[in-house]
Parts: sequence; C-alpha cells; structure tokens
Amino acid sequence: MSTQHLSEQEQLRREKLAELIIMGIEPYPAALFPVNANSAYIKEQFTAERKEEFADVCLAGRIMSVRDMGKANFAVIQDSHGRIQLYLKRDDICPGEDKSLYDIVWKKLLDFGDIIGVRGYVFITKTGETSVHVKELTLLSKSLRPLPMVKEAEGQTFDAVTDPEFKYRQRYADLLINPTVKETFIKRTKLINSIRQFLNEQGALEVDTPVLQSIPGGAAARPFITHHNALDIPLYLRIANELYLKRLIVGGFDWVYEFSRNFRNEGMDRTHNPEFTILEFYTAYKDYFWMMETTEQLLEKAAQDVCGTTDVTVGTNTISFKAPFKRISIFDAINEHTGFDVSRMNEEQLRSVCRQLHIQTDNSMGKGKLIDAIFGEKCEKNYIQPTFITDYPVEMSPLTKKHRDKQGLVERFELMINGKEIANAYSELNDPIDQRERFEEQVKLSERGDDEAMFIDYDFLRALEYGMPPTAGIGFGIDRLCMLLTNSPSIQDVLLFPQMRPEKVSGQSEITE
Repeated sequence: MSTQHLSEQEQLRREKLAELIIMGIEPYPAALFPVNANSAYIKEQFTAERKEEFADVCLAGRIMSVRDMGKANFAVIQDSHGRIQLYLKRDDICPGEDKSLYDIVWKKLLDFGDIIGVRGYVFITKTGETSVHVKELTLLSKSLRPLPMVKEAEGQTFDAVTDPEFKYRQRYADLLINPTVKETFIKRTKLINSIRQFLNEQGALEVDTPVLQSIPGGAAARPFITHHNALDIPLYLRIANELYLKRLIVGGFDWVYEFSRNFRNEGMDRTHNPEFTILEFYTAYKDYFWMMETTEQLLEKAAQDVCGTTDVTVGTNTISFKAPFKRISIFDAINEHTGFDVSRMNEEQLRSVCRQLHIQTDNSMGKGKLIDAIFGEKCEKNYIQPTFITDYPVEMSPLTKKHRDKQGLVERFELMINGKEIANAYSELNDPIDQRERFEEQVKLSERGDDEAMFIDYDFLRALEYGMPPTAGIGFGIDRLCMLLTNSPSIQDVLLFPQMRPEKVSGQSEITE
C-alpha cells in the first residue's frame, strides 16, 4: 500500500514501527513464546488457595485498553478465550536504573491491537478483578492498522460495528471486536460435529467425491464452468454430490455421507450464497418414510447439542425440534394456502393459476417448475415449525422413485423450517430405464431455455444398470440449519468469508496489495 493512501493513524503506527526497529526491538519476532495459560482458564480457576499454581503464568493477546497511572498501568488484553486485565509496574518491567525502555516503548510505541506476550503471577485486585501482575513483557506483533473500538459498560455494548460491508469483507476484524460472532462459528462447528457423531454411531461412512465434474449432475441448478488445460475439456464446479454418492451405493456401501462444498451460479440473497455447504447421505434398503424418522432424530440431537434445548429462538419465533414433525403433501399445502387444487392440472391450467396468483412465469418453465413457483411464492413462508412437505409430482423430481400408491407422484419430501427449505429427500430412483427417460425430459426442458435443467449423465446410467438397491437419500443445507440454531438472519452471518463484489480501492477494481 502506498503511503499516500494511509490514514493519519496508519502513518503514525508505521513511524512507531521504525522507532522500535531503531531501538533494536524486533516487532515480529520468530522465537517461540511459551504460552501456558489463557484468560478464561485463569478467571475460572484462580482462587487465593490455589495461587501457587498461578505463580508463573505466560499468556499472549492483543492490547484492547490501557489505563495510565504514572509508574504503573492497568491494561486489558484479549486472547482466543476472552479478555483479562494486566497490572504493569515500571520497576518490574525495567528493574535497573534506566526506565526509558518502559517509558518509551510501553507509553509511546505500543498501540491498541498490538499483540504482546506477558509473564507474571495472578492476583485479585482491591476491586475484586482477577488480574495478571506482569513481570516480563514481549512485543510479538505490531499492529499497523487500528481496530474499530467497541465500548462496553454496565453489561451493554456501544459502538459495535454492524455495517455488513465491514463485517463480511473484514471478517478477521469482525471476529476480534464482536465476541458473539465467534460464538456463531463455534456453534457451526458443534453442529457439524453433532451430525457427524450421529451418522458415525449409526454406522455411516464419510467419503469424498469430486468437486470438479465433467457433468454438473444431482440437482437442477446453473453451474460454474471452467476449463482443464491438460485435457482440453470443460469442467464444472460441483452443484451436488448426489450421483457420485449413489455410485458408491451401487459399489456395495450401505450408508455413505459427505459434507460437500457446492457451487451454484445463481442469485445471492439472505439465504443464498454461490458457495455453500450441503450434507448428503444415502442409505441402502431404506425409503423416504425411514428418512423422515431419521431426520427427526438427527435434528433433535443437533439442536440439543448446539443450543442445549430442542426449543430454539429464531427471530420472534420459538421453533421446536422435538420429534415428530408435521407432514403434509405439496398438493394439500397449495390447496390450503391458495384455494386451488392443482393436483390434476396440465401446464396451461397451471399458468392460468400463476396469473391469477400474480406469480411471474416464462415459457421455459414446465409443469414441475410452475408447481414449484406456486408453492414457493404462496405456501413455503407459512411453515415455521418443522414440516415435511411430501409426495411431489414426477415432473419436479427427475431422480426420485415413483410413488408406490399415487399415480403421477414420487416419494419425496422437503423439510421446511421457519419458512425455508432445510432438507430435500427421496426414495431414490433405481430403475435405469425410467432414469434415462427422466433425463431425456430434462433435455427437452433445456432446449426450451431452462438453464437449470439436468444434463444426461451416461456414466451414472451405466452404474444403475449394474443394479442399485432400494435407497433413501437426503441433502441438508448446513448453512441454513446453522442460521436457525444461531438465530442469524442472513446466510452471510454463518459463513466466515461470504462472497462479495471486488473491493474498490483508490480507483482500482479490487485490492491488489
């Protein structure tokens, strides 16, 4: 970064950096710093009776505040576990006659945000605050950019940074100054660990499948496309891992799962990011009824593990993850919320319904997409408590087994929570002839202009011809589920680094420093 673009504070910090170097103080030392304690452990475990255990603690963190008291100072540092107060005396830091090092370095050349290491003993101040009396201090990293400061008083937070542009683009700074943000991502990891534990204990096997694929299969979505130079072929970033996982069922695995990073070249809003995480698992010799029960068990456990309860606050709603969940067919849901029975309607009749309901359509939309649009616009938002929407028309579900009892339908459900789809599951189609015909119908939709229609995956058809056992499969939106369990209003709040437009700096299209 050119110095002409530096703020006054940034320029001042660089000048301090130069002074430290002149004084022979390494601002970014390479030596190991022997941390043996953290702020949370000290504050939770220290007592007067155990003071000998805390007579020589070594911890490191960022300087967050300083109170200058002349020959002594109180400061607060923040480590990965929280904050703790330090007590520093000039005579301790500089025991000799020359006190200039303390006066110059501590009082003039160190700043908020600098990372320091301290060594000392723990005590309790007259005001009752557990603190570290510092005997040695080491600068570990000089901060050249000032942190946005957040003030806290009487249990309230003031001047917290809430600007999404800052929060999502500079997540590293957001994490430093907003402790609740870190809690969100700790809960995200707890969620994934809870699900992984549930599946492993049930005997499922975690696997990896390709991110770069020659055919973007397994979902109706617009893919990202790239080019492989050595093979001179187009490749697609994964939109779903379904077809690969079902190949493994063909290969003899009974239950496989994958936490999959997927990519869809579509719109962005508070529940959509072009890069997102899906959990998919497939189980042989099961059907969608079994999958509903398994989903209830999995989510009940996840809510308990992450939140400590099955009743979770989401906005103004309290959502219960306690099984069982409500079940209703998609046709009954549409009838209930629009007054139209669309179960026997053809494409033109469905277009007429869309016009009456003021739902925008285009000529590329077939029967399945029209029904999906009606449900999405008029019904989805009404399902706040966990609800299985079941028994979709065959046109909406090219990878799903036909319903055993209901003509024209398939054995599929979507799980709705807080007005959004959280999971999508099938009794998987394992008839290779039927599957080929469904793929061919998707090609016809593509020719009409539907850029989300599926490709024909001939290798997958070949795999089915070897024989795939009856199988149940499901995909969970991990990001959306995390939004629910952390009471986060936007998907960007549960992604450490959400996608954003390139940042413009000083007339340039993006940061290049």
